Amino acid sequence: MSNLATQETTSPTVVGWEPSMPPTDLIFDDGEPLESNRHRIAINVLIRSLQQAYLDRNDFFTSGNMFIYYSSEQARNRDFRGPDFFAVLNVDGTTERQGWVVWEEGGRYPDVIVELMSPSTAAMDTGTKKDIYERIFRTPDYFVFNPFDPNSLQGWHLDASQKYQPLVPNEQGWLWCQTLGLWLGTWHGTIDRETAVWLRFYDQDGNLVPLPEEAAQQQVEAAQQQGLQQGTLRQLLRIIATRFDQIPPDLEPRLQLLEVNQLEDLVVVALTAQTLAEFVSNVPEGS
Repeated sequence: MSNLATQETTSPTVVGWEPSMPPTDLIFDDGEPLESNRHRIAINVLIRSLQQAYLDRNDFFTSGNMFIYYSSEQARNRDFRGPDFFAVLNVDGTTERQGWVVWEEGGRYPDVIVELMSPSTAAMDTGTKKDIYERIFRTPDYFVFNPFDPNSLQGWHLDASQKYQPLVPNEQGWLWCQTLGLWLGTWHGTIDRETAVWLRFYDQDGNLVPLPEEAAQQQVEAAQQQGLQQGTLRQLLRIIATRFDQIPPDLEPRLQLLEVNQLEDLVVVALTAQTLAEFVSNVPEGS
């Protein structure tokens, strides 16, 4: 990532913009590559998983490696490349944007920022950029993480005095993002054919927020499991009806609550039990 201008970081006052004469020749691509392929994947993971978490919402915008313009002076100097990941709440998420231009967004800055560090950017991400996000952006939640260092996650939350306070990790080492209502934590696995420790979102109950393709796979597996459960249930009911000539009215609802493996075990019981009462006594309570 390119450096931020020294004049922006040393000014003790908040930099404003000139709404009457905003720059009209903004640049949205400086041609600089990301640090690594893993950084690129990590950015997309955060964007796509937040979109999945907020699937039913259009009142947010999230992106990454996108320019943020916040003052006419800064824009004219071409001195700032935006965060690796950021999210803004309570905005129209359906609007097409080449970059985030603060004076075109009603003065709105990112609500959450994540910088994916490397050895060459760590000092900037935890120093100069952190100061700008605290002092100028007033971004409530800021996090940094090195995709090549699983133990590098750090985060800060803006307190009542508009100062960043470090976040305390939970037992899993995750950090709570108050703005999004999600945890940020690490997860080991393979994404886009690269196996690594990735920065992922978790919900309030500690469940991993899936990527869209993971959510689709979960739906397929759930449907397959449901189909298998229903097939096993039908087989069991046929055996009961054949062997005992009746199915008690309250038995089928009880069986419908059972898992596939429980139903499979009951198939064996139904084939060996001497009486219907013996079979029923082996039916467990639904999970």
